[in-house]
Amino acid sequence: MQANELTISSNQADFDIEMVYTFLSEQTAWARGMPRETFERAVAGSLCFGGYLGGRQIAFARLITDQATFAYLCDVFVLPTYRGNGYASALMKHVFARPSLAGLRRIVLVTTDAHHVYEPHGFTQLANPERYMELHNPDVYKTTA
Repeated sequence: MQANELTISSNQADFDIEMVYTFLSEQTAWARGMPRETFERAVAGSLCFGGYLGGRQIAFARLITDQATFAYLCDVFVLPTYRGNGYASALMKHVFARPSLAGLRRIVLVTTDAHHVYEPHGFTQLANPERYMELHNPDVYKTTA
């Protein structure tokens, strides 16, 4: 294995949960303020992938899925220092090559600025956005004093 070769694992025992939680809760708008316990439950109930260089985790992706028909791809990141080296693309290729995900009818995601990462893997704008609805509670992690 070369020093710059990304290895990928879906074994939760391999994850640097502290690094992933810290990055997501401090550096992303979608997970800011998420309690640690909530994050750990999310990981335990999802199909997750870690990307590693020289044994150090530098990337993460999580899918909420039944592994038969549907998946929601979320919490995808590569640490800023390692971006621009194709690691996100390598992670996505690995994720979508997993046999249990190959026959999914639909995979969705939400992104504000990483369309270029997902488009090469076949992602497009919603064909029928008027059919999608959401129940959104952006203040769910805020505590009341």
